[in-house]
Amino acid sequence: MTLFRLDASIRTHGSASREIADIVEEEWLAAHTGDTVERRHIGVDVLPATAWAAAVTAGMTPPEEHTAEQRAALALAATLVDELLAADAILFAVPLYNFGVSQHFKTYVDLVNTDPRATMKPFLTGKRVALATVRGGAYGGGTPREGWDHSTPYLRRIIADCWGADLTVIEREFTLVGVDPALDSFTDQAARMHTEAQQAAREAGRALGGLPVPA
Repeated sequence: MTLFRLDASIRTHGSASREIADIVEEEWLAAHTGDTVERRHIGVDVLPATAWAAAVTAGMTPPEEHTAEQRAALALAATLVDELLAADAILFAVPLYNFGVSQHFKTYVDLVNTDPRATMKPFLTGKRVALATVRGGAYGGGTPREGWDHSTPYLRRIIADCWGADLTVIEREFTLVGVDPALDSFTDQAARMHTEAQQAAREAGRALGGLPVPA
């Protein structure tokens, strides 16, 4: 069995999305001891910013007229789709940045969607996917920032609705409590949210690994 894990955080240490994804991965590995985890960290090993445009223009250009850049972009898009199709389960770790989806993950989605296999049908239909997403503040109903999270709805729309995945979302908010002094009054609430997210990650990891989740 193979788990494909993609991280979009620009951090390798102290990343809140990585912490939640690590828990999911640990639970998956507990169910699949000795199996493989394939990784891609697009927040650090970034995808070329020009690759999407090159892949799009290649789709409108006869193959014999493709430039070297266009051929490379098409090959990269095919590799990204190959990674998803080859995996038995998928784990995405994507933080909220500036109220929107990470630019690295947006580039990833755009490139994936240039491959015909990703656009002719929901190519991940039935495949288990876990999404670990984190937000520095709080964006729930009744909060001052309600409606400002423009990332999570997009991620659900792409991964579940467009790609057809069997999606489980693990969310953690208030990750900047303890970092931003303006949020110090929310320390207890943030700690509770952290604990809840960790438990949700354990349950999601078990489900991703095909194990029953306690009621």
